[in-house]
Amino acid sequence: MTHARIAGQVVILTVRDADRSAAWYCDLLGMDEASRYVQRDGHVALVQLVERLSGVELCLVDHRSGQAAFDEFRIGLDHLEFLVAHRDDLDAWVTRLDELGIHHSGVKEPSYTSNAMVTFRDPDNIQLEFFWRPPKS
Repeated sequence: MTHARIAGQVVILTVRDADRSAAWYCDLLGMDEASRYVQRDGHVALVQLVERLSGVELCLVDHRSGQAAFDEFRIGLDHLEFLVAHRDDLDAWVTRLDELGIHHSGVKEPSYTSNAMVTFRDPDNIQLEFFWRPPKS
């Protein structure tokens, strides 16, 4: 049986202010704006970002819902992980988060796994994580 292939990934997040969130993700991750949709009344409804080296795309959508901040305990997205290639990359991300004044967990190395991670939140309280897993032997 032949399986269809996935060509890439785009993560679409609902945010309260697409401009503000786009600036935040660009500052943190070095993403570039690829496109935006502005409604007739000037409301920025969508901003598409791309990280050129990895090809990761984020699409930030503002539905004007006015709902409360994100809560990972509700059905839907728990959190979004960004994989890093080396354990030392987590230390570099901690430094970058500190430079930007973004509160974070520090590097966590739980006893039940050999993985390591740094957890933090975006302006809409969406839980994000830089995540490293050791290479398979």
